[in-house]
Amino acid sequence: MEKNQKIVLVTGTLITLALLFIEPFFALIALVFMLAILMSFSIMRDTENYPLITADLSEDAREVILTNTGTARAQKIRVALVPLNIDFEVASLDPDEESGFSLASMISEAKAVVTYENAEGRQFQRSYPLSALGAGRDPTEPMFPIFGSR
Repeated sequence: MEKNQKIVLVTGTLITLALLFIEPFFALIALVFMLAILMSFSIMRDTENYPLITADLSEDAREVILTNTGTARAQKIRVALVPLNIDFEVASLDPDEESGFSLASMISEAKAVVTYENAEGRQFQRSYPLSALGAGRDPTEPMFPIFGSR
């Protein structure tokens, strides 16, 4: 746990104890806030080394654009375009970095199967439908699927 996080937790604990002597109901409210802060710190720790590569088609459907929307560097990125039988590799992408792969001709529909690793060597695989007529990537889609995929 980082120094700033420890300071926040110690301060919150002291405030909760002080409120316990003033009014127990207020102390319970402060305790609920402290538990919420602890949960958010736990979530931050889980997602600090999580690369997430997304694949999209460019507007003219002649380029596949890879974007790292995660929080860590992705390396050894391999993309297979199915059923076009096209494979290409990208060495690495830092967070919020993009890379493109130009195609010989326009494609109407395909599926991009993306395989990549994080810095620790953990392997991830995701697939994305690519369509020249589709809407593309939804920026409001959560990083972690909560209720399954749509």
